[in-house]
Amino acid sequence: MNRKYTIPYEELGAEKLSELMHAFYARVAKHPKLIPIFPEDLTETIRKQIQFQTQYLGGPNYYTDEHGHPMMRARHMNFKVTPDRAQAWLECMAEAMDEVGLDGKFREIYYQRLVLTAHHMINAPNEGEEDELE
Repeated sequence: MNRKYTIPYEELGAEKLSELMHAFYARVAKHPKLIPIFPEDLTETIRKQIQFQTQYLGGPNYYTDEHGHPMMRARHMNFKVTPDRAQAWLECMAEAMDEVGLDGKFREIYYQRLVLTAHHMINAPNEGEEDELE
């Protein structure tokens, strides 16, 4: 059996990735659970996310070349990432994927990887659950 391996970044392409990230952050900018942890101007955030996602999907190491090792969990520790916020982030991504027409096996695998990443970023309980933990 001879299988041709496709690099996810090549399958998606730079243009579609950029379109996806812009659609995603348009939603993040309006989401009440996410607004508190994102800057008002998302220009630099989008640029860095495109760099990171390029690398994450097997493309060139743009993020590492400019910013060093991603260390994504450590870079997000200054932000209160709750389970609700992780879910809101994923919902914004799913909606953005719908908007740009990402579907099929590629979308399924990519989204599942993002679910793992979002859950890994959680570093605080949901609002109001702090008291329940005591």
